[in-house]
Parts: sequence; C-alpha cells; structure tokens
Amino acid sequence: MNDTMSLPKSVLIAQAQSQMQAQFEIPERSVREKLALTCRILFDGGHDSGLAGQITARGEQDGVYFTQQLGLGFDEITASNILLVDQDLNVLEGRGMPNPANRFHSWIYQVRPDVNCIIHTHPLHAAALSMLEVPLEVSHMDNCPLYEDCAFLKDWPGVPVGNEEGRIISQALGDKRAILLSHHGMLVAAESIEEACVLALQFERAARMQLLAMSAGRIKPIAPELGREAHDWILKPRRSQIGFEYYARQALKRHADVLE
Repeated sequence: MNDTMSLPKSVLIAQAQSQMQAQFEIPERSVREKLALTCRILFDGGHDSGLAGQITARGEQDGVYFTQQLGLGFDEITASNILLVDQDLNVLEGRGMPNPANRFHSWIYQVRPDVNCIIHTHPLHAAALSMLEVPLEVSHMDNCPLYEDCAFLKDWPGVPVGNEEGRIISQALGDKRAILLSHHGMLVAAESIEEACVLALQFERAARMQLLAMSAGRIKPIAPELGREAHDWILKPRRSQIGFEYYARQALKRHADVLE
C-alpha cells in the first residue's frame, strides 16, 4: 500500500481527480432531459418565481438553442415540451413560444463561445440581495465556485426584452461565469448544463448565507489564494457531473413525469 500521508496537496488533488474520473459512471442524457431535470432541480432549490426566469442550452447548429416554453413553470417542464429556437427567438422545434427575455441569452451566446448553458432566475435570497445594490460576497468554502467569478450590474436596465439590455448584461458579465443583477436576479453562464445547474443552486445558497452573515456582523474575507484553489477544485467538470446526478436523483424521486 502506498503511503499518502507525506504527499503534497497537489499530488493528492490529482489522485482524487483521477479516481473520480474512473469510479463514477454518469448516465447518458439528452440535452432536453438535462434541461428538464435542471428546471425541476431549480424549482425544488428555491428558484421558483412564477413564470420568471429562463434556461437555455446551445443546439448543435450555430445560432440555435433549447429553452422552455413561456407559460410553464419550472415544475411543469418535461423533456418533451422543450423548444428549439434561433437567436431571433423563432421556434424551430416544438409548440408554444419562448420567453421574450431570452433575447439577452442570444447576446451572451454571441460573445461567449465558451458558454453552452445559461440560467437566469429570481430566487428569493439572490433577488433580496440584489435590492441592496451590493455584489455577491464569497467568503465560505462551499461558495468558492463563484470566487472571483461573479460579476455585478449595479444599475438596473429594465425588463430584458430589448437589445439594449442584451448589450448591457453581456458586457457586464464579461468573462465571468455568473452575475448578480441589481433589482432583478441572478444569471449563470457555464460550459455545461451540469455546471450551470450546480452553480445556480450555489449562487442562491451564497446569497442566503451573505444575508444571514450581514445581519450578524461584518463578513470577513478569505485568503485569495485559497479561494482560487477551492474555485478550481470544485469546478472540475467531473465534480459538476457527479453533483448534478445527485440532484437529478432527488428530482426523479419527486417528479416522475420529468423525462416523459
């Protein structure tokens, strides 16, 4: 047996990553199935706000993406009622219409080729934090996937159905994975659906923790080098897949119709 007690952290991290890659079997799921599961996961995770919020994922062709129907809550989305639309929000596959606010998703996809999934919601604690016009403050290990990776838009540009809001939000997001939109809500722009789902859940939890901590005193910062280390460790694609599958199992227990 190898003695690991004297190995440096970098070696142990590499070993753990290799083990996670080998030990876990990830089910094959279609984009529609992942999106539907994410909607149910977010609904159960406090991201329900009536018909507010959108989720999108790139399609196989340039300039097209999948999204949910306007008029359905996150708890009503199934794999079978996901739409495929173009960047002008014309429906290419499916019935119904997309949320007109998806327009700013089109702007983000145009300027961020690394982004394959966008989640925008108005969860209670993130929305409450946005009313204070203060950025998200990451000061706990669990929230480090957002460490130095969450932008902030202080000035609310209004309802995001126009191209002006698309320009403003996409520019404010920059190269970050997330953004807090004042007087509005939160947005995550990620490389995969799994990563976006896990980050969206963590965003709302981070906002809730921040409000609780602010009510008790002054939030103390964490060391930047440790925050960056935790950010990179937690955000590995395999960890996002493993985390997503945990939430998917919970959603499948509660929502038997989601993959219909």
